[in-house]
Amino acid sequence: MKATNRAYSIESSDERMCHILGLDDNVYVDSAHIPDPNLLTYDNGFHVDCAAVFIDIRGSSGLVRKHSTPVLGKIYRAYISECIAVLNQDPNCGEIFIQGDCVGALFHVPTAEDVNSVFFRTGELNSLIQLLNWRLGQKGYSTLECGIGMSVGRALMIKAGYKGSGINDVIWMGNVVNEAAKLCHLGNRDGSGVIQVSLSTYAKLNSSHRELLNPVGSLLLGAKHYQGTFVSTDMEHWTAEKSSAKESEWIKLGKWVGLIDEPLPGSLRRA
Repeated sequence: MKATNRAYSIESSDERMCHILGLDDNVYVDSAHIPDPNLLTYDNGFHVDCAAVFIDIRGSSGLVRKHSTPVLGKIYRAYISECIAVLNQDPNCGEIFIQGDCVGALFHVPTAEDVNSVFFRTGELNSLIQLLNWRLGQKGYSTLECGIGMSVGRALMIKAGYKGSGINDVIWMGNVVNEAAKLCHLGNRDGSGVIQVSLSTYAKLNSSHRELLNPVGSLLLGAKHYQGTFVSTDMEHWTAEKSSAKESEWIKLGKWVGLIDEPLPGSLRRA
């Protein structure tokens, strides 16, 4: 959001605050799908049933100390660009956002099948980091370690900003967003699994996807959430073949340019 540098008026500020705080609670509408952002005003909002996925880099301060600014720019651009590509391919992806080195997305998940589709994207994200690390290593750059978190639940979608200024954004808040962000923070730390998922996510997974996860908690209190480290078999196979072949041969065969952008419907396996 670009600043407009309008003069501040405490009287106008107080009027805006009183208007916002005096809004009827009934202006927040329940929605099973992520609404069009154009339906948002400064006076309404939506309670949305959705899934949230976050991926974040571990030890990013180390990258800053080790690499020059141009190299950092290339690393972050490659990482953010392709995380978005993996998340965006899902037909139920409704919103993608970037916060520093964290990439997040929200998905329509009206059925358990949709939840499993989003879960599959977490494995693809982990495979993507393996591919990126191979390419970073070729350049002599630091490789990345990431945590990934996923939750299913309800989020509040509102338009927030400075009314009349043109400065505004769509804001997402609520348990599903907070939990996915927290789980992402826990992923790939102190020996934990790269991918951390909520109880609400696990409850909707099919048996093959549940087998990839282990409970986190205690025998007395039960599982708090689930974790695992797994990858897309198709992406893993592609990267293995690519890294062992001469690039000139792949280009000649037409198997290099654009191949990674094609949908990969295979399966997940523990890594």
